[in-house]
Amino acid sequence: MSPPVASPGWSRWLVPPAALSVHLSIGQAYAWSVFKPPLESALDLSGTQSALPFQVAIVMLGLSAAFGGTLVERNGPRWAMTVALVCFSSGFLISALGAATQQYWLIVLGYGFVGGIGLGIGYISPVSTLIKWFPDRPGMATGIAIMGFGGGALIASPLSAQLLESFGSDDSGIALAFLVHGVTYAVFMALGVLLVRVPRGEKPVDGGASAGDGVQVSARDAVRTPQFWCLWVVLCMNVTAGIGILEKAAPMITDFFADTSTPVSVSAAAGFVALLSAANMAGRIGWSSTSDLIGRRNVYRVYLGAGALMYGLIALFGDSSKPLFILCALVILSFYGGGFATIPAYLKDLFGTYQVGAIHGRLLTAWSTAGVLGPLIVNWIADRQEEAGKHGASLYGLSFVIMIGLLAVGFVANELVRPVHPSRHIPAPRKETADAERQHSEPA
Repeated sequence: MSPPVASPGWSRWLVPPAALSVHLSIGQAYAWSVFKPPLESALDLSGTQSALPFQVAIVMLGLSAAFGGTLVERNGPRWAMTVALVCFSSGFLISALGAATQQYWLIVLGYGFVGGIGLGIGYISPVSTLIKWFPDRPGMATGIAIMGFGGGALIASPLSAQLLESFGSDDSGIALAFLVHGVTYAVFMALGVLLVRVPRGEKPVDGGASAGDGVQVSARDAVRTPQFWCLWVVLCMNVTAGIGILEKAAPMITDFFADTSTPVSVSAAAGFVALLSAANMAGRIGWSSTSDLIGRRNVYRVYLGAGALMYGLIALFGDSSKPLFILCALVILSFYGGGFATIPAYLKDLFGTYQVGAIHGRLLTAWSTAGVLGPLIVNWIADRQEEAGKHGASLYGLSFVIMIGLLAVGFVANELVRPVHPSRHIPAPRKETADAERQHSEPA
């Protein structure tokens, strides 16, 4: 499937909506916590077990992005979005079969493995294209698209809650909810497939600089630099801290205030998930645009340093003040989303635009690691604390202390980032030859 080339005069501002249609769909992953209580009740699962489809999906997101990044660069965004559509929607259909037959392994296979591939390919599908269209404002451009992934739960959380209320929260009701999700997202993602374009000659319009200007480093060389691995640690720590709250958001806020005079209802917990999604989404466009002004390293100092402070406030005072708990969680999720949206621009600053999509895909293996680490820390410790007879906010205190330590590690890694050594740069003649070879290898 050849990437569609923009006609003369075609507006670059049509690319972000195309990316948004895909990212808003696959962003449903952040609403998984709405399905956790019904699945635990219907299939007799523990909190750790009900997190498994989400964890597998995030692992597959990172792996498919890493291994598929080069294919996305070669085949273009329309091919990538089509693959994402097929895998993500199929994952829901397989999960629907698993819920209907009470075969939990099918839900893990469908939502986690197959759907996770759709997450990874869909996530990176527009990144390099957007950077080529917006070389003058890369943080803003990727933030606009990637905010859709963060905002997906803003739509999916109330939709999922409503479907479960209408169909019931037993196995058949969950199956129908999965089925509706699969069909709905297939239609919505098709809009992006039809709309997306690449710049003519891979050159931006509206007077932007050439995509080949400045430092250029190949994906193969980038992964051999200390800068890549410092950013890998930075992303992994920031994601672990955010995903630990996000994956267990609905039951967490319920537990925190279960023993107070103002307990949190199921519908209010779903509303909290939606609020977190809004903060996640706003952080992606707000903080990434800010990074264009103050620099990538400075904005990551905010994410990691202030994020540790927010975790400390929740650990110390969260169960005594519902507004404080919600405010700190919203700030943490804004940093979480901002970290995702800023990382492509950080990569562009260090390695150039030549193979930034493939480099970004490889870096997302940090997300895979964090997707296991964050939920595992929170769920495993909460399960052990519950077995020890503890309840409420005490289920999460140790987890939050660990998150503060991880954010400190990420802060140090960000301070170690330096410009890439010139020996890793692609000389202009070599780059022109590489571009010619790549274009020659692409299907007509």
